[in-house]
Amino acid sequence: MADLIGNYLIATLSPTDQEWLESNLKEVELQRGAILAHEGEVLQHVYFPVTAIVSLVCEMKDGRIAEMATFGREAILGLPFAGIHTETFGRYVVQVPGTMLQMDRRKFHAALTSRPGLQEMASRYTEILMVMTLQSVACNTAHSVESRCCRWIVSTADRTGRTEIPLTHEFLAEMLGVQRSTVSETTRVLQHKGLIAQGRGTITILDRARLEDTACECYGALRERYLRLLPLRNSNR
Repeated sequence: MADLIGNYLIATLSPTDQEWLESNLKEVELQRGAILAHEGEVLQHVYFPVTAIVSLVCEMKDGRIAEMATFGREAILGLPFAGIHTETFGRYVVQVPGTMLQMDRRKFHAALTSRPGLQEMASRYTEILMVMTLQSVACNTAHSVESRCCRWIVSTADRTGRTEIPLTHEFLAEMLGVQRSTVSETTRVLQHKGLIAQGRGTITILDRARLEDTACECYGALRERYLRLLPLRNSNR
């Protein structure tokens, strides 16, 4: 099985809770484009991404796709909202292929009432997800496409643990809410500055420090909030 600590949320749990999860999780490999749930459906599993990245997207009536949330190894998918199993608000689609750990949602939700550590982790992550959503609204209004693009590239590197990221212009356009041509021009400028190198369906970070400096302030603000609410445990596992 993939390393449990590859998912940051699991790394915040006690060794006892980590052992319980290890005995109940199943490793799955997912390819780009795989659909976990369509709008109006219910996620049948709880997922802890390890190397995969999943987007929650909304398809508009005119066919345009807008990204509402992104989930990587800092995240969990399938948490109950207010204790109610609601239908999904959009489509969960794998954007970056890789590994996730899954468990039947009913078993995980039942464990939230008997394992306080899991309940606290879930509550703290729900708060973080709300903060990220609100921050994105402000970010999309106040910051340039270039600074937001840099934030998403750095964030995607964090979520995958790689400097060479399987990141397409189409995916970036959905995350940023702009035309693909705008992303192509923006990444061309970043490549000219020596911050990134582009390949076929990949972006490689060449200068992480300068890329972070160019990214909008939201990157640092969200990272600080995440680590404050969900500090990692010292673990010998």
